[in-house]
Parts: sequence; structure tokens; C-alpha cells
Amino acid sequence: MTYLILKTVHLVAAATTISGFLLRGYWMLTESDELQRRVTRIAPHVVDTIFLLSGVAMVWLLHMNPFTQPWLVAKFTGLIAYVLLGTIAIKRGRTRRIRVIALVGAVSAFAYIAGVAFTKSPFSWLMVPVT
Repeated sequence: MTYLILKTVHLVAAATTISGFLLRGYWMLTESDELQRRVTRIAPHVVDTIFLLSGVAMVWLLHMNPFTQPWLVAKFTGLIAYVLLGTIAIKRGRTRRIRVIALVGAVSAFAYIAGVAFTKSPFSWLMVPVT
């Protein structure tokens, strides 16, 4: 039961984090003042912390060694790419072109992570079984 609760929290946090990122990406593209609001700057950190902690808790609960599971290493690597590209897209990109490229890269990294989670394979969506 605890695992199912953690998994649900993790999935809801995943949906919330990508939805919020896409919204902030839209605001970046439209140069909206919404990006400067306090809640816009703080909420993603809260959601991402819940997202990360729920994932770590599931690994701990299942007594998994993440370094012996290639798909978990792939998820962590994808997470690092998502965070770095997301930071460039929303804040640190010097030009609009760089921010747009980083936005596309961050969303692609998130899609890769979701594929790894779904297939339990570092090959992500390339390993989806055909029925």
C-alpha cells in the first residue's frame, strides 16, 4: 500500500512538474511578467522536491541499488539533463534562440525519462513492446 501511495505521489508530481515547466516555457516565450512572481519562482522547487523524494523513497522501499539498475542510472542522467536544460531555458539562456533550443531539449529529456520509467530500459521509448 505504501508503495502505491508513493508511486501515485511520484506520478502526480511528474505531471505537475512538466505542466508547470511548459507553462513557464510559454511565459518565457511571451516574455510574461508572470515569471517574476514569487510563487512562480518557489512552487517548482517544492514540486520537484516532492518528485525527487518520492522517487528516492520508492527505491529505498524496494531495497534497490540504483547503481546496479541501468534504467535508474538512465533516469538520473536524464534528470540532470532536464534540470540543466530547463535552467537555461527559463533563466540562464542569453538569447531567445538559446532558450528555445534549451526548452525543446528539456522537454525531450523529460520525455526520455518518462520512457525509461515506462519501459524500465535505458533505451526509453525505443523499447516499447509492439502488440
